[in-house]
Amino acid sequence: MADYKFCTIWRVEASVSEVWDILCHPDLWPEWWGSLEQIIELKKGDMQGIGALHRYTWKGVLPYRITFDIHVLNITPFCLLEGEASGEVEGRGVWSFSDNGVDTIVRYDWNIRTNTRWMNYLAPLAAPVFRWNHHMVMRDGAKGLARKLGTRVEVY
Repeated sequence: MADYKFCTIWRVEASVSEVWDILCHPDLWPEWWGSLEQIIELKKGDMQGIGALHRYTWKGVLPYRITFDIHVLNITPFCLLEGEASGEVEGRGVWSFSDNGVDTIVRYDWNIRTNTRWMNYLAPLAAPVFRWNHHMVMRDGAKGLARKLGTRVEVY
């Protein structure tokens, strides 16, 4: 397996509540995040959404799709979304939200291992390209979020 650690930071010119209201509904992300082709709900969570299980299919710039499930582990409103991935990738994803007084800072930490044979086989040479593809997917998400909110989103 190949291990990857990604950290993406979005500076959003909007309030935490505005950003949270969009990102806390991943079932609606395909409406504004072009790289996300589909989300299928496999299991409902509790009243807050903890315990939910969704299958995500992503398509980046490269000519492949990746599908994995996310089991929601933790939701702290306006602060944190945390999930565990399984399937073609496994690991943990954490969205954290903070307010710097003017903007919302959204940080996404994605620490995963690939389970797909061809990706693992190519990882010694292609890992930089896979990382670039991930960053392009995250830039696409920032652009979509900016359109959805009618504001600016900077990516770091």
